[in-house]
Amino acid sequence: MLSVALAGKPNAGKSTLFRAATMADAEVGNYPFTTIDPNRGVSHVRTDCPCLTREERCDNERCRDGKRYVPIELLDVAGLVPGAHEGHGLGNQFLDALTDADAILHVVDAAGGTNEEGDPVEPGSHDPVSDVDFVADELERWLAGIVERNWESVERRSRSPGFAIDDALADLLTSVGASEHDVAAILRGLDYPADPREWNGENRLALARELRARTKPTLVVANKADRAPAETITRLREAASVVPATAEGELALRRGAEAGALEYDPGDPDFAVVGELSDAQRAGLESVRVAMNEYRGTGVQAALNAAVYDLLDHITVYPVQNESNWTDGQGNVLPDAVLLPRGSTPRDLAFAVHTDIGEGYLHAVDARAGRRIGDDHELAEGDVIEVVSTAK
Repeated sequence: MLSVALAGKPNAGKSTLFRAATMADAEVGNYPFTTIDPNRGVSHVRTDCPCLTREERCDNERCRDGKRYVPIELLDVAGLVPGAHEGHGLGNQFLDALTDADAILHVVDAAGGTNEEGDPVEPGSHDPVSDVDFVADELERWLAGIVERNWESVERRSRSPGFAIDDALADLLTSVGASEHDVAAILRGLDYPADPREWNGENRLALARELRARTKPTLVVANKADRAPAETITRLREAASVVPATAEGELALRRGAEAGALEYDPGDPDFAVVGELSDAQRAGLESVRVAMNEYRGTGVQAALNAAVYDLLDHITVYPVQNESNWTDGQGNVLPDAVLLPRGSTPRDLAFAVHTDIGEGYLHAVDARAGRRIGDDHELAEGDVIEVVSTAK
């Protein structure tokens, strides 16, 4: 399962966003390091279900009238403070927790109500634009420190006959979570000395920056956007790729829908009141509606979608056993949805379903078109694929 981490300074609203996106309990408090151990939960990305092209909607529990929710892991990491890469504020422990993530959502307090340490201040007195590069910079310097601590082994290897710097760097980078494909891309993007003894701190930091960008792509979530001036959101968008959001608003909507007072599906641009609400509740929800009208939703689902479909460039594919009915062996319509990197093939899908299915792979059928497809066929978003395998 893909993993997306929430990171940022204390009190930016990470744990509230986590609770809203997972409906799981997570401690929330207006003081630093409310979260110590990372919270882990299951959230979802939203896409159009292929059942929209059929006369009837599927009865899958993760499909809501054609809105398909595909599970991902969400990780809420404790607040980071300046100097985290040097261990400030338990920073090394918290940065280490990010190594499990495929992508990072950097949650920023767009209302400017917390200073650079995460302490509460008068709203608007801190400029959130100054926080935009914070998490990426701390991660890069932390990774550079790991590279530096392991550099002596690279230098020792250089004394051996047949030494190749590319091979040594590949071994080093895969040890900190990069895949062979990542390593090839990272090294293509760098100019570096062939002799490791000629490397300096800037060379290692450049390597760490490429490693972070490739293996931990980051998107900024401008949380508390409903309390932030429009000019601040504009400046944040000019500084980085940003999704404005109100985690508190999303949490209120999900709780209201769970209680039967609202009609709302995560990611909808609006909601409807269908139950009894107090005047205070109605007033609070109307303020959420104003923000939703401005940003086409609360931004929480949009941020998760952007992390998976844009940052990680994944697609959703639906494996079935019966190409005509789009069912599994028990007759369930569109039973599974699999997230795959763009460019994946039917064989990749087979292995994603199960190793035995992949090892016994024979061929695949495009169930939408009703035709067999080649092993090198690139799958696309929303494909419904019958995988034919010797394994059952």
